[in-house]
Amino acid sequence: MPRPSSERSPSRGEASAARGWRPPPALLGFLVLLVVVFAVSYEVGDAAGPVAPGMRSSVPDGDGTGSGNGSGRGGHGGHG
Repeated sequence: MPRPSSERSPSRGEASAARGWRPPPALLGFLVLLVVVFAVSYEVGDAAGPVAPGMRSSVPDGDGTGSGNGSGRGGHGGHG
């Protein structure tokens, strides 16, 4: 004797929808890897320091004279 439709067991799609949506494990792994790579690259860059000799922050140090380029000429240090 077949069961009435009100007593049928939930289908696979209905059961997964009831548990809620979960991202695939590969996506979670990729996001974790992305965060780790950015964190490591930030730390390496912070440890390496400035990339050019005489490079300084463009934020004044409090004395109000922070030109940011260290040459005293302004601009890009062009010729002439």
